[in-house]
Amino acid sequence: MPYLGELLALASGLTWAGAAIFFRLSGQTVPPLGLNLFKNTLGCALLTLTMGLTGQALFPGLQASDYILVLASGAVGIAVSDTLYFASLNALGAGLAAVVATLYSPFTIALSLIFLKESLNLWQTVGVVLILAAVLAISYRKEGHSLPRKKLTAGILAGVLAQLATAVGIVMIKRKLGGWPLLWVTNMRVGGGLLFLAAPILAHPRRKLLLEPLGRKANWKFMVPATVLGTYLSIITWMGGMKYTQASVAAALSQLSTVFIFILAILFLKEKTTPLKVAAVALAMAGAILAAAA
Repeated sequence: MPYLGELLALASGLTWAGAAIFFRLSGQTVPPLGLNLFKNTLGCALLTLTMGLTGQALFPGLQASDYILVLASGAVGIAVSDTLYFASLNALGAGLAAVVATLYSPFTIALSLIFLKESLNLWQTVGVVLILAAVLAISYRKEGHSLPRKKLTAGILAGVLAQLATAVGIVMIKRKLGGWPLLWVTNMRVGGGLLFLAAPILAHPRRKLLLEPLGRKANWKFMVPATVLGTYLSIITWMGGMKYTQASVAAALSQLSTVFIFILAILFLKEKTTPLKVAAVALAMAGAILAAAA
């Protein structure tokens, strides 16, 4: 199917936008580590059920090195990345966190150039510069800024590291991705994230505080739809985009979630907008579109 990878990348951006709003609401009562554990557990269950219903093997006959590589990708790109992203989301709000998340494209493009030998043209270079300018714009603070400098800086730093981890997690498996079953690799990555999170949470001195909110059914009204959209639908379409087109192109197209998150945050989270926020989103999206130029 022509442009299958591009269409899947766009679909991942749409579903992730909805997930980000629910994750933001969940983050008001659930800490990042606990939220990540919940969504990986439910996400893995949904993916496993889907594989069973479609008759796909949970453990196909691949080399042990393939399993290790995919699990490691999940540890970096899901366990580490999503925990940092949730921390950034809580600190910055959905709108600003979405702008910082556009760094995912430049990071993925840069790593693809270095390790996958993908090419970057002039317009893609301009796009990367615009995205960086957008992130710098939201880090600017003048008197009356709604966020304290310390919280703003911590949120941006967490978001930057989250997107770097995401990029590393996908680029490290990109070369072999085309030969792996889509649902299997998606499920194994989520499983890798789950395994990597389980040990530190169980050893955490305040694990009861991390786990207790997960048992409250009142929190499920946001955590469940966030997981279905973000750790099931979005991650399948995102991995599909990465599988069927260049990593640099898929990364940029999925970044269209930024605009949708910005709009949804205003409508449903009542986040305030400013000319600076609007300018930052416009810069980020222009950069994402240019970065997708082939």
